[in-house]
Amino acid sequence: MTSRKLDVIGERMYELISDLYPICRSITGNGVRNTLERLRQQIPLTVHEVPSGTPVFDWTVPREWNIKDAYVITPMGEKIAEFKKHNLHVLNYSVPVHKKVSLGELKRHLFTLPEHPDWIPYRTSYYKENWGFCISHNQLQSLPEGEYEVFIDTSLEPGRLSYGELFIQGETREEVLFSCHVCHPSLCNDNLSGIALTTYLADYLASLQLRYSYRFLFIPGTIGSITWLALNEEKASNIEHGFVVTCVGDGGPFSYKKSRRGNAEIDRAVLHVLRHSHEGFREIDFYPYGYDERQYCSPGFNLAVGSLSRSSHGQFPEYHTSADNLDLVKPQYLQESFETFIDVIDVIENNRTYINLNPKCEPQLGKRGLYSNVGAPSGSKVKEMALLWVLNLSDGQHDLLAIAERSGERFYDILNAAQALLGCELLKEVNGGPIA
Repeated sequence: MTSRKLDVIGERMYELISDLYPICRSITGNGVRNTLERLRQQIPLTVHEVPSGTPVFDWTVPREWNIKDAYVITPMGEKIAEFKKHNLHVLNYSVPVHKKVSLGELKRHLFTLPEHPDWIPYRTSYYKENWGFCISHNQLQSLPEGEYEVFIDTSLEPGRLSYGELFIQGETREEVLFSCHVCHPSLCNDNLSGIALTTYLADYLASLQLRYSYRFLFIPGTIGSITWLALNEEKASNIEHGFVVTCVGDGGPFSYKKSRRGNAEIDRAVLHVLRHSHEGFREIDFYPYGYDERQYCSPGFNLAVGSLSRSSHGQFPEYHTSADNLDLVKPQYLQESFETFIDVIDVIENNRTYINLNPKCEPQLGKRGLYSNVGAPSGSKVKEMALLWVLNLSDGQHDLLAIAERSGERFYDILNAAQALLGCELLKEVNGGPIA
């Protein structure tokens, strides 16, 4: 893929984020369906509907929430905290309410950010019935004593949990999972950026010949991954590698939260790419909090699923606030993130384990036409060393990624060396991975 095309993809991802930004999403409801319907204009998603009350392990699919309008009217008749002006103004999953309250009672249902007095926070009450509004702290401080009218027009009733799924069949049953959450309202980096990148990544991979099969999930956070795992345990057993995709649109340095296993092939592949492509990235050990990686990595599944992002969970000031808007994410950052995911996919798609068919001393490269490629002075020493490393470590115990890690060479140089040696019949692939 050329740089020009990637530039276009970055711009298109930003356009998709802009289209999705006004939609009020939650863990259930029409906002999720409207989002999935928009994504179906780009990729052939299958939309699944799971009824409220369905048991999913220790959880139950909740009632469906939808909202029409919400606002507060001050004693002076001014309408504030208007849902139609910004959907973060309403505590997500608020139950319906229409009554008059004192300022003191209203304050018990108001949420602000004193450390960022001009921003609106994002707050939820998914599993405990409540109502509330989110406003700037400056606005809170300006509210006079008196009687306020609060109005929230919502419904919370039996319905369905919706999620989108796309499966791309590769040469093998082993799968690579990409999972992103579609439950946040108007928040761009967390997680419209993840939705956009996953969408265009699916579109791109659908045109390629692939070794692995690829599964893409567009799900509400936590309850969505729990629901999918509960209903698809057999499919989950095919997942060889996985990503939770979020926070990929800002200009922060890359961060990678490793899988629970810590040294899975996907962990090694991501870290290899980051070490050779991005300075100042953060390597984060697994911990049982954050996004849906904690469900995929729960001990009963222990899938090799990590989370590749830029600024990580809760580590940027705009996180879960109105400042996570269209000004925070940029097409060039989205493009760079897209390229990084493609680089990682290239590694796992091409990683193999070989055995040296001429292991007693070094084979003579010159008579096989390889010496001319490695003996020239113009930067070809890397290729020579890559050849020698591949020959030395192709013992059935080291895959190409392990050789790259030990040698310090880029995976692509190791891969090119292996392909050259295969062409000379000096290597043989070990089917099924390293020899025990």
